[in-house]
Amino acid sequence: MKNSLSLLNIKLLASVGVVASSVFGCSRAVEEEKPPNIVFIMSDDHAFQAISAYGHPIGQVAPTPNIDRIAQNGAIFSNTFCGNSICGPSRAAILTGKHSHINGFTHNGVTFDGTKPTFPKMLQGAGYETAMIGKWHLSGEPTGFDYWNILDDQGSYYNPDFIKMGDTTRVTGYATDLITEYSINWLERRADKEQPFCLMVHHKAPHRNWMPALRHVNKYDGVKFPLPDTYFDDYSGRLAAAEQEMNIYRDMYEGHDLKMSVEKGSDSLRYNRWPGEFTRMNSEQDSIWKSSYRPDNDAFHEAAMSKLEVAEWKYQRYMHDYMGCIASVDEGVGKVLDYLEENGLADNTIVVYTSDQGFYLGEHGWFDKRFMYEPSFRMPLLISYPGHIEKGKVIDALTQNIDFAETFLDFAGVSVPEDMQGRSLRPMLEGEEPSDWRQSVYYHYYEYPGFHMVKRHYGIRTERYKLIHFYNDIDQWELYDLEKDPDEMNNLINDAAFDEKEASLRQKLDSLMRFYQVPPINQWKDEDIWAGH
Repeated sequence: MKNSLSLLNIKLLASVGVVASSVFGCSRAVEEEKPPNIVFIMSDDHAFQAISAYGHPIGQVAPTPNIDRIAQNGAIFSNTFCGNSICGPSRAAILTGKHSHINGFTHNGVTFDGTKPTFPKMLQGAGYETAMIGKWHLSGEPTGFDYWNILDDQGSYYNPDFIKMGDTTRVTGYATDLITEYSINWLERRADKEQPFCLMVHHKAPHRNWMPALRHVNKYDGVKFPLPDTYFDDYSGRLAAAEQEMNIYRDMYEGHDLKMSVEKGSDSLRYNRWPGEFTRMNSEQDSIWKSSYRPDNDAFHEAAMSKLEVAEWKYQRYMHDYMGCIASVDEGVGKVLDYLEENGLADNTIVVYTSDQGFYLGEHGWFDKRFMYEPSFRMPLLISYPGHIEKGKVIDALTQNIDFAETFLDFAGVSVPEDMQGRSLRPMLEGEEPSDWRQSVYYHYYEYPGFHMVKRHYGIRTERYKLIHFYNDIDQWELYDLEKDPDEMNNLINDAAFDEKEASLRQKLDSLMRFYQVPPINQWKDEDIWAGH
């Protein structure tokens, strides 16, 4: 995998890193007396393929120069994975350092237990000022924060409702821009500028239904994004993959998601399941929005496309809107980085950029996440900390979102609770991979039956192989050789040549589940899952 990443030619930064490494010793001695600040920026559903630092063709077509700055000034992780690829569960795992079956948040709709230990609470106890701004999506009010200003539920792109310390207000503007503005304002207003802080900046974008800022609605007009080789996958040998409901050209809502009009000359949308996302716009916003989409919609009606051409057109519309949303996120990241640099904070601040999970950008014909397949299982992770992390560092070790909390606590000099299930990434960030680092990662998805109808499943991934068990109303196993089959198209579970490898992976999976204290699958009941175990 490392050979497939251009990583912005990060190797060219090695000379800078050598110079930086020469000052690590004296710099670290000083910084140990002053705990680092932490700025944790997380978007929603931002695929690693859509970050140009990862060297993917989509990132090359639609670059993210400000997010890439974090990789240029620090480290980029090529193998970071989510333990349960859906919004709320990932956030709960990040806060607690524990998998879903332990932290109790197995699926969206559960209310997070605010009394549970979380890394922001532990940082508070160590003298940090903490803030949470943007998407919360864990139900209930945030705990462990001196200040919070969160989107109501999932949040809306235009004129969203914010809940600030318990008071709800509808604010005119674009969600990504507002979250960035509020974050910088919080940094500016801090009373004690010497007190270390942890700021969590959580963007709604680029979550469904992908409504770009007005300045970016037409940003990618005329750009043709590369169609994934697996876009017209027939799901042969993969029953669970065949039965999902997350296909771009079959399942996307033509009005709500793709902004397709009913006929030429009309601004009325086709099927629009949640019309409120559009009616929130004021008259000025609405006028610009409609005039921006009208020409392309009219051209679609004039074209008399074939079924195949329509499927490909929908992919392009999806990508134009998705990447248009990311353009604002990237701008926001740049503003935060600029603020830190201009105010003398950059040298003692850990900056993290990640997403709550990966996302499908047409692979297997899909959007959304949930599956243990690579595009949604794999998360972007970029971290900088001047004087501690060598510039341009690439880390290939198997890491997970349950490692984030331990990493922040470690850098802050706070003891990591023994019941946390992840491990600090600090040794690797500072140049030393522990000899006993994990050789496999665990995954478990619970939300079925539910939106998109992805079956419940769990599994194990090693550096080269992946074993998945789909259960509940089916009993199907899948095995992939990621080196020879990176797109996961060839299920090897019935290939006798891989019987020995399958047996080994089953043993490793059993061992991993015991290590993480996963209850036997036959003991799970629906009421346990839907109430939070």
